[in-house]
Amino acid sequence: MMIAVASGKGGTGKTLIAASLALSLGKAILVDCDVEEPNAHLLISPQWQLTKEVLLPFPKVDLAKCNFCQECQRVCRFGAIVVLADQVLTFPELCHSCGACALICPSKAISEEKRKIGEIRVGIRNGIKLMEGRLQVGEPMATPIIRELKRWLDKEDSTIIFDAPPGTSCPVIHTLRATDYALLVTEPTPFGLNDLRLAVGVARKLNLPIGLIINKAGIGDRGVYDYAQEQNLPILLEIPEDRAIAEAYSRGKSLVEAFPEYKKIFLGLFEKINLQAGENVRKAVGSSKR
Repeated sequence: MMIAVASGKGGTGKTLIAASLALSLGKAILVDCDVEEPNAHLLISPQWQLTKEVLLPFPKVDLAKCNFCQECQRVCRFGAIVVLADQVLTFPELCHSCGACALICPSKAISEEKRKIGEIRVGIRNGIKLMEGRLQVGEPMATPIIRELKRWLDKEDSTIIFDAPPGTSCPVIHTLRATDYALLVTEPTPFGLNDLRLAVGVARKLNLPIGLIINKAGIGDRGVYDYAQEQNLPILLEIPEDRAIAEAYSRGKSLVEAFPEYKKIFLGLFEKINLQAGENVRKAVGSSKR
Protein backbone atom coordinates (compact mmCIF):
# COMPACT_ATOMS: atom_id res chain seq x y z
CA MET A 1 0.00 0.00 0.00
CA MET A 2 1.52 3.31 -1.10
CA ILE A 3 -0.09 6.46 0.31
CA ALA A 4 0.92 9.95 -0.81
CA VAL A 5 0.24 12.70 1.71
CA ALA A 6 0.00 15.94 -0.25
CA SER A 7 -1.40 19.46 -0.13
CA GLY A 8 -1.91 22.27 -2.58
CA LYS A 9 -0.02 24.68 -0.34
CA GLY A 10 2.65 24.67 2.32
CA GLY A 11 1.89 24.93 6.01
CA THR A 12 -1.20 22.71 6.11
CA GLY A 13 0.47 20.07 8.31
CA LYS A 14 1.04 17.25 5.82
CA THR A 15 4.43 16.30 7.31
CA LEU A 16 2.84 16.11 10.76
CA ILE A 17 0.11 13.85 9.33
CA ALA A 18 2.55 11.65 7.37
CA ALA A 19 4.87 11.16 10.36
CA SER A 20 2.00 10.54 12.79
CA LEU A 21 0.46 7.95 10.48
CA ALA A 22 3.78 6.13 10.08
CA LEU A 23 4.41 6.11 13.84
CA SER A 24 0.89 4.83 14.50
CA LEU A 25 1.37 1.85 12.19
CA GLY A 26 4.58 0.87 13.96
CA LYS A 27 6.09 -0.67 10.81
CA ALA A 28 6.18 1.52 7.74
CA ILE A 29 8.46 3.32 5.34
CA LEU A 30 8.18 7.10 5.39
CA VAL A 31 9.65 8.76 2.30
CA ASP A 32 10.27 12.52 2.55
CA CYS A 33 9.98 13.73 -1.04
CA ASP A 34 10.08 17.41 -0.13
CA VAL A 35 13.73 17.35 -1.16
CA GLU A 36 14.19 21.12 -1.15
CA GLU A 37 13.24 21.39 2.53
CA PRO A 38 13.01 17.90 4.09
CA ASN A 39 11.84 18.02 7.70
CA ALA A 40 10.22 14.67 8.50
CA HIS A 41 13.41 13.71 10.34
CA LEU A 42 12.61 16.33 12.98
CA LEU A 43 9.51 14.31 13.96
CA ILE A 44 10.96 10.81 13.49
CA SER A 45 14.48 11.40 14.96
CA PRO A 46 16.00 8.35 13.23
CA GLN A 47 19.42 6.83 13.59
CA TRP A 48 20.96 7.48 10.19
CA GLN A 49 22.45 4.34 8.68
CA LEU A 50 23.20 5.14 5.06
CA THR A 51 23.92 8.14 2.85
CA LYS A 52 24.19 7.97 -0.93
CA GLU A 53 25.06 10.70 -3.40
CA VAL A 54 22.69 11.31 -6.32
CA LEU A 55 24.67 11.91 -9.51
CA LEU A 56 23.45 13.09 -12.90
CA PRO A 57 25.30 12.85 -16.21
CA PHE A 58 25.96 15.97 -18.26
CA PRO A 59 27.77 16.49 -21.59
CA LYS A 60 31.50 17.03 -21.97
CA VAL A 61 32.68 18.17 -25.40
CA ASP A 62 36.03 17.24 -26.96
CA LEU A 63 36.78 20.29 -29.12
CA ALA A 64 39.49 18.37 -30.99
CA LYS A 65 36.77 16.11 -32.45
CA CYS A 66 33.95 18.66 -32.71
CA ASN A 67 33.11 20.04 -36.18
CA PHE A 68 30.67 22.65 -34.71
CA CYS A 69 27.76 21.32 -36.75
CA GLN A 70 25.23 22.44 -34.09
CA GLU A 71 23.34 19.12 -34.13
CA CYS A 72 23.64 18.89 -30.32
CA GLN A 73 22.26 22.39 -29.92
CA ARG A 74 19.38 21.59 -32.24
CA VAL A 75 18.32 18.46 -30.38
CA CYS A 76 18.54 19.97 -26.87
CA ARG A 77 15.13 21.32 -25.86
CA PHE A 78 16.43 22.97 -22.70
CA GLY A 79 19.25 25.18 -23.98
CA ALA A 80 21.86 23.23 -22.04
CA ILE A 81 24.38 23.24 -24.90
CA VAL A 82 25.25 26.14 -27.22
CA VAL A 83 27.61 25.95 -30.21
CA LEU A 84 29.62 29.04 -31.15
CA ALA A 85 32.04 29.51 -34.05
CA ASP A 86 34.95 27.76 -32.32
CA GLN A 87 33.60 26.84 -28.90
CA VAL A 88 30.81 24.82 -27.26
CA LEU A 89 29.24 26.03 -24.02
CA THR A 90 27.45 23.63 -21.68
CA PHE A 91 25.11 24.56 -18.81
CA PRO A 92 24.83 21.57 -16.42
CA GLU A 93 22.04 23.16 -14.35
CA LEU A 94 19.80 23.21 -17.44
CA CYS A 95 20.69 19.69 -18.56
CA HIS A 96 17.98 17.03 -18.12
CA SER A 97 20.48 14.18 -18.67
CA CYS A 98 18.57 12.69 -21.61
CA GLY A 99 21.77 11.81 -23.51
CA ALA A 100 20.39 12.99 -26.86
CA CYS A 101 23.34 15.29 -27.59
CA ALA A 102 25.89 12.48 -27.21
CA LEU A 103 23.70 10.11 -29.24
CA ILE A 104 23.22 12.46 -32.17
CA CYS A 105 26.77 13.89 -32.40
CA PRO A 106 28.13 12.77 -35.82
CA SER A 107 31.77 13.17 -34.80
CA LYS A 108 31.38 11.43 -31.40
CA ALA A 109 32.79 14.50 -29.70
CA ILE A 110 30.42 14.38 -26.74
CA SER A 111 30.86 12.11 -23.73
CA GLU A 112 29.19 12.30 -20.33
CA GLU A 113 30.49 13.22 -16.90
CA LYS A 114 28.59 13.01 -13.62
CA ARG A 115 27.99 15.68 -11.02
CA LYS A 116 26.38 15.57 -7.59
CA ILE A 117 22.94 17.20 -7.33
CA GLY A 118 21.98 15.94 -3.88
CA GLU A 119 21.86 12.92 -1.63
CA ILE A 120 19.61 10.31 -0.07
CA ARG A 121 19.70 9.35 3.59
CA VAL A 122 18.15 6.29 5.21
CA GLY A 123 17.46 6.03 8.93
CA ILE A 124 15.61 3.72 11.33
CA ARG A 125 13.59 4.31 14.47
CA ASN A 126 11.44 1.68 16.24
CA GLY A 127 10.47 -0.17 13.07
CA ILE A 128 9.98 3.02 11.03
CA LYS A 129 12.33 3.45 8.09
CA LEU A 130 12.78 7.06 7.01
CA MET A 131 14.10 7.78 3.53
CA GLU A 132 14.98 11.39 2.89
CA GLY A 133 16.04 13.17 -0.27
CA ARG A 134 18.06 16.37 -0.04
CA LEU A 135 18.63 18.61 -3.05
CA GLN A 136 21.95 20.42 -3.14
CA VAL A 137 21.69 24.20 -2.71
CA GLY A 138 21.60 25.93 -6.09
CA GLU A 139 20.34 22.92 -8.03
CA PRO A 140 17.04 23.56 -9.85
CA MET A 141 15.60 20.06 -10.42
CA ALA A 142 14.06 18.05 -7.60
CA THR A 143 12.55 15.21 -9.65
CA PRO A 144 15.80 13.22 -10.14
CA ILE A 145 16.14 12.97 -6.33
CA ILE A 146 12.53 11.80 -5.99
CA ARG A 147 13.04 9.30 -8.81
CA GLU A 148 16.10 7.89 -7.00
CA LEU A 149 14.16 7.65 -3.73
CA LYS A 150 11.48 5.57 -5.45
CA ARG A 151 14.09 3.38 -7.14
CA TRP A 152 15.44 2.39 -3.74
CA LEU A 153 12.08 1.24 -2.40
CA ASP A 154 11.18 -2.38 -1.78
CA LYS A 155 7.49 -2.01 -2.66
CA GLU A 156 6.60 -5.45 -1.30
CA ASP A 157 8.09 -4.84 2.11
CA SER A 158 5.68 -2.62 4.00
CA THR A 159 3.24 0.24 3.94
CA ILE A 160 4.92 3.18 2.21
CA ILE A 161 3.94 6.74 3.05
CA PHE A 162 5.18 9.54 0.79
CA ASP A 163 5.41 13.03 2.25
CA ALA A 164 4.98 15.04 -0.96
CA PRO A 165 6.29 18.55 -1.58
CA PRO A 166 3.70 21.33 -1.33
CA GLY A 167 1.95 22.64 -4.43
CA THR A 168 1.10 20.96 -7.74
CA SER A 169 4.34 21.23 -9.73
CA CYS A 170 6.46 18.47 -11.30
CA PRO A 171 7.95 17.13 -8.00
CA VAL A 172 4.44 16.64 -6.61
CA ILE A 173 3.23 14.85 -9.73
CA HIS A 174 6.33 12.63 -9.70
CA THR A 175 5.66 11.78 -6.03
CA LEU A 176 1.99 10.96 -6.59
CA ARG A 177 2.52 8.91 -9.75
CA ALA A 178 2.12 5.13 -9.30
CA THR A 179 0.89 5.43 -5.70
CA ASP A 180 -2.34 3.83 -4.49
CA TYR A 181 -3.96 6.73 -2.67
CA ALA A 182 -3.83 10.53 -2.39
CA LEU A 183 -4.41 11.80 1.15
CA LEU A 184 -4.85 15.55 0.75
CA VAL A 185 -4.35 17.79 3.78
CA THR A 186 -6.03 21.18 3.75
CA GLU A 187 -7.21 23.94 6.04
CA PRO A 188 -10.70 25.51 6.05
CA THR A 189 -9.72 28.90 4.64
CA PRO A 190 -10.16 30.54 1.22
CA PHE A 191 -6.45 29.95 0.51
CA GLY A 192 -6.78 26.32 1.55
CA LEU A 193 -9.81 25.85 -0.69
CA ASN A 194 -8.13 27.41 -3.71
CA ASP A 195 -5.07 25.18 -3.44
CA LEU A 196 -7.15 22.11 -2.58
CA ARG A 197 -8.97 22.49 -5.90
CA LEU A 198 -5.61 22.37 -7.69
CA ALA A 199 -4.41 19.32 -5.73
CA VAL A 200 -7.66 17.45 -6.37
CA GLY A 201 -7.29 18.20 -10.09
CA VAL A 202 -3.79 16.66 -10.12
CA ALA A 203 -4.87 13.55 -8.18
CA ARG A 204 -7.81 13.00 -10.52
CA LYS A 205 -5.60 13.35 -13.59
CA LEU A 206 -3.54 10.52 -12.12
CA ASN A 207 -6.71 8.46 -11.41
CA LEU A 208 -6.04 8.23 -7.69
CA PRO A 209 -8.69 7.75 -5.01
CA ILE A 210 -8.75 10.83 -2.78
CA GLY A 211 -9.45 11.42 0.88
CA LEU A 212 -9.28 14.69 2.80
CA ILE A 213 -7.89 15.65 6.17
CA ILE A 214 -8.94 19.06 7.44
CA ASN A 215 -6.29 20.46 9.75
CA LYS A 216 -6.84 23.52 11.95
CA ALA A 217 -10.57 22.84 11.92
CA GLY A 218 -12.54 25.64 13.50
CA ILE A 219 -10.87 28.54 11.72
CA GLY A 220 -11.93 30.10 8.43
CA ASP A 221 -15.26 29.27 6.83
CA ARG A 222 -17.30 26.36 5.39
CA GLY A 223 -15.95 26.62 1.84
CA VAL A 224 -13.79 23.48 2.03
CA TYR A 225 -16.66 21.44 3.51
CA ASP A 226 -19.05 22.59 0.80
CA TYR A 227 -16.49 21.77 -1.90
CA ALA A 228 -15.90 18.29 -0.45
CA GLN A 229 -19.64 17.59 -0.48
CA GLU A 230 -20.03 18.96 -4.01
CA GLN A 231 -17.14 16.84 -5.32
CA ASN A 232 -18.06 13.73 -3.30
CA LEU A 233 -14.71 13.77 -1.48
CA PRO A 234 -14.69 11.95 1.88
CA ILE A 235 -13.41 13.90 4.88
CA LEU A 236 -11.54 11.18 6.74
CA LEU A 237 -10.31 13.20 9.68
CA GLU A 238 -10.57 16.66 11.24
CA ILE A 239 -7.82 17.98 13.51
CA PRO A 240 -8.85 21.03 15.56
CA GLU A 241 -6.99 24.30 15.75
CA ASP A 242 -5.31 23.71 19.09
CA ARG A 243 -2.44 25.61 20.70
CA ALA A 244 -1.25 22.43 22.44
CA ILE A 245 -0.80 20.70 19.05
CA ALA A 246 1.15 23.67 17.71
CA GLU A 247 3.39 23.70 20.80
CA ALA A 248 4.07 19.95 20.51
CA TYR A 249 4.91 20.32 16.82
CA SER A 250 7.29 23.18 17.56
CA ARG A 251 9.16 20.82 19.91
CA GLY A 252 9.45 18.17 17.19
CA LYS A 253 6.69 15.91 18.54
CA SER A 254 4.20 14.08 16.34
CA LEU A 255 0.53 13.89 17.23
CA VAL A 256 0.79 10.28 18.44
CA GLU A 257 3.77 11.04 20.67
CA ALA A 258 2.32 14.19 22.20
CA PHE A 259 -1.26 12.85 22.41
CA PRO A 260 -1.36 9.03 22.65
CA GLU A 261 -5.11 8.95 21.94
CA TYR A 262 -4.32 9.91 18.35
CA LYS A 263 -2.74 6.51 17.68
CA LYS A 264 -6.17 4.87 17.61
CA ILE A 265 -7.48 7.72 15.45
CA PHE A 266 -4.72 7.26 12.88
CA LEU A 267 -5.17 3.50 12.84
CA GLY A 268 -8.81 4.13 12.05
CA LEU A 269 -7.75 6.54 9.32
CA PHE A 270 -5.56 3.83 7.80
CA GLU A 271 -8.50 1.40 7.75
CA LYS A 272 -10.66 3.98 5.94
CA ILE A 273 -7.90 4.47 3.36
CA ASN A 274 -7.61 0.72 2.83
CA LEU A 275 -11.35 0.38 2.31
CA GLN A 276 -11.54 3.27 -0.14
CA ALA A 277 -8.46 2.18 -2.09
CA GLY A 278 -9.80 -1.37 -2.31
CA GLU A 279 -13.14 -0.11 -3.58
CA ASN A 280 -11.33 1.91 -6.24
CA VAL A 281 -9.44 -1.20 -7.40
CA ARG A 282 -12.69 -3.18 -7.62
CA LYS A 283 -14.31 -0.43 -9.71
CA ALA A 284 -11.32 -0.34 -12.04
CA VAL A 285 -11.39 -4.11 -12.51
CA GLY A 286 -15.14 -4.06 -13.19
CA SER A 287 -14.72 -1.24 -15.71
CA SER A 288 -11.94 -3.10 -17.55
CA LYS A 289 -14.10 -6.25 -17.81
CA ARG A 290 -16.89 -4.27 -19.44
